[in-house]
Amino acid sequence: QVQLVESGGGLVQPGGSLRLSCAASGSIGGINTMGWYRQAPGKQRELVAAVTSGGSPNYVDSVMGRFTISRDNAKRTVYLQMDSLKPEDTAVYYCNAHVRVRFQALWSDYWGQGTQVTVSS
Repeated sequence: QVQLVESGGGLVQPGGSLRLSCAASGSIGGINTMGWYRQAPGKQRELVAAVTSGGSPNYVDSVMGRFTISRDNAKRTVYLQMDSLKPEDTAVYYCNAHVRVRFQALWSDYWGQGTQVTVSS
């Protein structure tokens, strides 16, 4: 019913930049918070950044000042601009959206398939 498709991952050198995109599609009645999580090998998945439907962002401390989250509600797309990347940013990044399916009252969380980000020289 709802799909989240991510793009933009890859290999980058330390200090470099990448921009992730995630587009939501399907039978969508509404989208509330959208965000990005990441999971490094052997670690738990953690919230990196999230943005409300009104555009208010929040970030995990480790990416504050380096990453910027934004969204285009008309395109149902959320972005993560990642600058000054560090090796410790290496992880699979997952898009998340809190969505109400059309003609239904309940809100549910949906996930993208994940995109690999590798920061290495």
